[in-house]
Amino acid sequence: MKQRPPLDDAAIDALYGLEPVIEPEHEAALSADAGAVQFTMIQCPYCGEPFETQVDSSAGSTSYIEDCQVCCRPIEISLEVAADGSLTSVNAQRSD
Repeated sequence: MKQRPPLDDAAIDALYGLEPVIEPEHEAALSADAGAVQFTMIQCPYCGEPFETQVDSSAGSTSYIEDCQVCCRPIEISLEVAADGSLTSVNAQRSD
């Protein structure tokens, strides 16, 4: 009987249709690459519940709509980004 060579992690993932796993030791390297992506706490202007959301300041100052994770109503989130790329403010307001 012919013996197969051992499979590496990528080959096993491909064989079984699995998503790649993020290993804890690589997490620090990934977060350093993400730079402008971070989590911040906002409060829903409709139901008043605070929740954590991910913001990306790499595109500069911007605004976008995101649904509240509690009451599902649309929230307009505005990001203000300084010239050096640092996030200066996050504002959540009703979109109606």
